Amino acid sequence: MVVKWDLNNPDNGELIAKVKNSVYSLCHLPNENQLIVGHNFEGLHLIDLATKKEISSSKITDSYIFDIKYCNGQVFAATGDGTIVILSATDLTTLAKLKTSDRSARTIAVCAEKNFWAVGFSDNYIRIFDLRTHKLLLEIPAHTNSVFTLELSKDNRYLLSGSRDAHLKIWDVDAFFEPVESIVAHLYAINSICYSPDKNFFATCSMDKSIKIWDAQRFRLLKVIDRVRHAGHGTSVNKLLWLSYTNYLVSCSDDRTISVWDLKNLNNEGYTN
Repeated sequence: MVVKWDLNNPDNGELIAKVKNSVYSLCHLPNENQLIVGHNFEGLHLIDLATKKEISSSKITDSYIFDIKYCNGQVFAATGDGTIVILSATDLTTLAKLKTSDRSARTIAVCAEKNFWAVGFSDNYIRIFDLRTHKLLLEIPAHTNSVFTLELSKDNRYLLSGSRDAHLKIWDVDAFFEPVESIVAHLYAINSICYSPDKNFFATCSMDKSIKIWDAQRFRLLKVIDRVRHAGHGTSVNKLLWLSYTNYLVSCSDDRTISVWDLKNLNNEGYTN
């Protein structure tokens, strides 16, 4: 199921779509008020959020769809067989297919300002592509296990990566992705990274059940949100979304819950659930 939630009325979700298989990835197109749904083993569905009607669909893979990103009228989809599928956002027609690994493509980051896009794979590599030509520019042996998440800093200076090896790594984009930091950030796999709207912080979450808040300038750990200290999640935390709406951080977990964390007082060393 795909469900829409109103933070002013969080007890009642609104069903947007129901599909027969699991959904691992979504991509919101705010200007069009549309949603792209990654329907595992079936492909992509483009949904009009106002009418909840399907506009178009595309059977791009018989595998998992781990991530979807949008940029300049194009949709990038990372699949479980290692293929990256590039489609038109208008009708989901396929524009290109790229396969540089036999292992799963897990995560995508796109940077229009610096004309590249990056993909993290389960062969432990990050691969960098030209945004206009889609030519492979660089292969980075980034981690010792699968790369699960990539995120660009708000000024596009750094590319952050998180892996099943529990390391958080920072790469200097302008120095052709030279390594800057390598941090043992969690006990188990890092599943998601996201920046705060004000660019001052970023958050990571992990299979170790915790969420961690970091100083974005110094890459220093500031806060740990977990079950013991803050009644956090009971199992793996899989995805984060940091909203400009009152500085809420949204987290979701294998424990089937979504938590909303109020971080508006983070500068004052305080936050509430």
